[in-house]
Amino acid sequence: MFDLLGLSVHHEAIYRTMLDRPDLNVAGLAAHLAVPPERIREALDVLADLALVRMDPGAGRARVVRPQAGLTALLAKVEADVAVRQRQVDATRAAIAAIAAAHDDHQAGEGRLLEGTETVRERLAELAATARTECLSFTTGRARTPETMAAEASLSELALRRGVRLRNVYQESFRNDPATRAHAHRMACLGGQSRTTPTLPMRMVIVDHATALVPLDPEHSRRGALELRSPGVLAGLVALFEQVWCTATPFDAPAVRDAHGLQPQERELMRLLADGHTDEAAARRLAISLRSVQRKMTSLTKRLDATSRFQAGVHAAHRGWV
Repeated sequence: MFDLLGLSVHHEAIYRTMLDRPDLNVAGLAAHLAVPPERIREALDVLADLALVRMDPGAGRARVVRPQAGLTALLAKVEADVAVRQRQVDATRAAIAAIAAAHDDHQAGEGRLLEGTETVRERLAELAATARTECLSFTTGRARTPETMAAEASLSELALRRGVRLRNVYQESFRNDPATRAHAHRMACLGGQSRTTPTLPMRMVIVDHATALVPLDPEHSRRGALELRSPGVLAGLVALFEQVWCTATPFDAPAVRDAHGLQPQERELMRLLADGHTDEAAARRLAISLRSVQRKMTSLTKRLDATSRFQAGVHAAHRGWV
């Protein structure tokens, strides 16, 4: 219990015994605790160094110092050391932030190229560690690997515990992934917020409204990302996020059907097909399988009392579905 004060379990047991039985000498303490006298003497030296016992020359034995004085004094010293250490940590953090900012300003300018997945992950870890107010993000595509999700969870948890606000929009398809649902629930318990929408324009991370990471190629995110810091660009990206956020559905709430009984993903599928996208292209945009697209279209065609995809499109337009 008192290891923070420099007391081991053995030292604490001897100290407590001396408080309860001040009449015991070294031999008595050894017999009472069933340990060799040498261990008692070694422990008394440690307790004396910590000012928890004092030698009484007249009685020829050690006398215990009351906890109100001895332990409280030790705790005060530890607290003072912690305060000094915290000031050193704060000063070091400020120095690191200043060096990092100067380095970023020198290298980034209006944009900085981050080539490859590992480079992007390293930069995300740096941004998560220095974030002060808020992190906004779009998460697109299919379910992520357990390793990727664990790394993101660790960074998000550290930021949340520092009081950073986290808001993330997933694609609707992530609702079908148990690992992502568990991750979103865990982040929600720590104060994070997650919503879903059928499609997203790209992956994106915005930190403190000051730095944004967007993919070099939205179709091939492994190529890397572009780090943006231009205030004008950031203002536009933040506005885009807020627009999507306002219409997205909270992750822990069921997808809401519209006045026509369509779920968000079904409504977006009808819009994509009406705009001329193939089933394959719609599946990529919705991050679901081709079979899922075809199954949804079969269901929608039946609900529209249509016998063909063309007739379904006509009926959907007449009913105001698209």
